[in-house]
Amino acid sequence: MKNISFIEIRSPDSNIFRRFPIPRVGAVLLSTILKAKGHNVRVFIEDIARPDWQFVEKSDIVCISTITSTVHYAYAIADRLKRLGAVVVIGGAHTTFMPDEAMGHADFVVRGEGDIALPALVDYLETGAPVIESIGNLTYRNTAGVIIHNPQGEFIKDLDTLPLPDFGLVHKWKNSNILPVATSRGCAFNCRFCLVSPMFGRKYRFRSVESVMGELRTRVKVSQSPIFFVDDNFAANRKRAKLILQGMAEIGLKPRWSAMVRPDIAKDEELLKIIADTGKPTVCIGFESINPEALKEYEKKQTLEDNITSIKKIKAHGIKIHGMFVFGSDTDTVDTIHRTTEFATSMGIDSVQYMILTPLPGTKIYDDFKAQDRLLHTDWSKYDIHHVVYKPALITTNDLHFETLKAMRGFYSVDYILRRMSRLDWFYSGFGIYSRSVIGKAIKNAASVDCLCNLKSAGL
Repeated sequence: MKNISFIEIRSPDSNIFRRFPIPRVGAVLLSTILKAKGHNVRVFIEDIARPDWQFVEKSDIVCISTITSTVHYAYAIADRLKRLGAVVVIGGAHTTFMPDEAMGHADFVVRGEGDIALPALVDYLETGAPVIESIGNLTYRNTAGVIIHNPQGEFIKDLDTLPLPDFGLVHKWKNSNILPVATSRGCAFNCRFCLVSPMFGRKYRFRSVESVMGELRTRVKVSQSPIFFVDDNFAANRKRAKLILQGMAEIGLKPRWSAMVRPDIAKDEELLKIIADTGKPTVCIGFESINPEALKEYEKKQTLEDNITSIKKIKAHGIKIHGMFVFGSDTDTVDTIHRTTEFATSMGIDSVQYMILTPLPGTKIYDDFKAQDRLLHTDWSKYDIHHVVYKPALITTNDLHFETLKAMRGFYSVDYILRRMSRLDWFYSGFGIYSRSVIGKAIKNAASVDCLCNLKSAGL
């Protein structure tokens, strides 16, 4: 039996949604698999609570999950734990595509899905079997110290064979926390800035309706906490999505819930009616841009007209919309940013997330910008969708940064807050107050940093 810690690195300070932590399912699922194999496992999600470092530092194996913007912190933790004698395994999107870099800090890197690779690695460390060369998705050093990247393993075909994630393994988990539920993997689309397809493949893999309902029945016995379906496109199979949502109603599960979907759900009137009848739903949609040329550049396979039509139909059913937009395409201007807030407000979108185009390792846009020498630096901490890390075409880096922040604060205006208060919509009025405050602080901090940089460049 091994003592094993999982650490999910905290969100960047720049993430205004860090107050509403949604754990990634991967670490919890992997810990559940290893617990079933007899290991003493604990999961530490830093956005929820500070890790029990006493347990972590005495662990035989520490598994660290990280994204690009948090990898600098992950590497610092890995370095310290290696000095203490722990075997360090790093996984996540960034290290999947930058494994040589990660091996400067870890003993092993699990690339992509870890459901097969990580348990096999733990077996190898405990018993010497299976042979390490047979473990797909694994990066390690051979006896000569050479870094070896084992071939890509097969994706899990039947997601129903995986156990239900045991959130009881999460340190200081509360039943009031937002509960992430994964019902599928993969994405049939391949947007230029997105990592889902490179990580999980272009083919959707679905859990059965029975499996998902089994998980939801288990959860409803514990709490009615908010649920977030973490699938990249919850309604990729609309018939299946309808059955899950109808099943939720049948078991009396009517929480505040949200899911990521594409605008095409508006083509299915029956689906919209079912969504409207379930609890307090919010659909999260990547509209990405009001600029038709940007949508083509991003390879979104959707048009501005699709976005407008979907918003009107979804709002007609009383469903809340969280709209996500990306600024910084080669055809975007400052005016694009200004008009986006006008668009989002006039269309009645309930909440927004404005992101700066970020070329993350593993995406098409990263490869393109690197080949074009457009990356400004590789300070990964700034690859957080809130900083400009490349050379924009029609906007200065300074304008892209500040106008994005100002536009989001403009959306969460005093009028936004008062209108929702007048409707007794306390959730969104409170969220507006919180967002406006956090974004205001971000603007002040960014201005201070910019001023300091200008003074330094002037030699003052």
